[in-house]
Amino acid sequence: CTGRGLAGSGHCITAAWALEPVCGSYFWRVVVTSPEILVFLFFMITDPKTIPGGRLARVAFAFCLAVVCTLLIAPQTTEFGAKVALLGGLVVMTSVRYLFDRVLPEMVAEPARSHSLVDRLVTPAGANLDRRRTFLRGAALGSVLTLVAAGVVVAGAPARQAAQAAVMETPVVEVEIDPSTLPAVTVAADVEALNSAVAGGGADELAVALAEDLMIEAEAMRRADSSLLRAADDGKRLIEMERRVEVAATRGEFIVSNYRFDALHLVVVFTDGTQEGPSLAFEAQGLVEEVILDAAGLEVRREESPFASVFVMRKGPGERWLIVDELPPEATQ
Repeated sequence: CTGRGLAGSGHCITAAWALEPVCGSYFWRVVVTSPEILVFLFFMITDPKTIPGGRLARVAFAFCLAVVCTLLIAPQTTEFGAKVALLGGLVVMTSVRYLFDRVLPEMVAEPARSHSLVDRLVTPAGANLDRRRTFLRGAALGSVLTLVAAGVVVAGAPARQAAQAAVMETPVVEVEIDPSTLPAVTVAADVEALNSAVAGGGADELAVALAEDLMIEAEAMRRADSSLLRAADDGKRLIEMERRVEVAATRGEFIVSNYRFDALHLVVVFTDGTQEGPSLAFEAQGLVEEVILDAAGLEVRREESPFASVFVMRKGPGERWLIVDELPPEATQ
């Protein structure tokens, strides 16, 4: 239940086998059905050296273990971190296991009480006392559950940042690319293994998205409007292009880059390590024409030169593919 609550709060992680963040109920299914969890549930927790002896102590231990593991998983943003946190929860709880046996020893059945006159006389008072105890226990349990839920929400804030960023409003820039002007895309074997939808015909659509993003970048530079870049870029690429627009506005010289592709090869890259998740990238070659404009928007000169770059792409808001980085050709070798 605690894990389900964490998933319901919008928790997200990245995984080496997923192009997009694993969030919400999908995150919960991935964690629950993973081999690590099955070993954790049916072998590690039930080991006599880690589980208390008494029945009530076992129930309390299992509940506390679920809470501790959920709180440790909540701030994690990678699959590796989440599973290490899960094991870390068992390490923490095993160190205090003896306390459960001491505080909650195995209950021994009490002998049946005789229904004497004295028992009947004190029953009303005893019943009232039992009701008060039941109420207090219920209030205490409710308070604990409320605190646990609040703790999960607060601890999971870092992992929800990606999901919250995805709903940010992005500008709409109308551009049009003729697919026939782009070369045929070749696809690496690891792309086919990772995403059959892209390998099965989506690669050409992704190439169109790349060309559109680069055209939007050119339009943002031409207008000296860095806000347009959010429709084409994210991550390191967005920061770099915003810097370029600011520098151009300061100097009064704007360099508008127009790309013409001769070859496009789609590959999988891990720009931030395997645990941060894979990205699709185009190894692109061709010519880039740089048109230099002055502060009034008048052309000063233009230059054309060959280029070779790796454009890293990830899916952004509205299912649109954005450029998140540009790497040198040797980055994928």
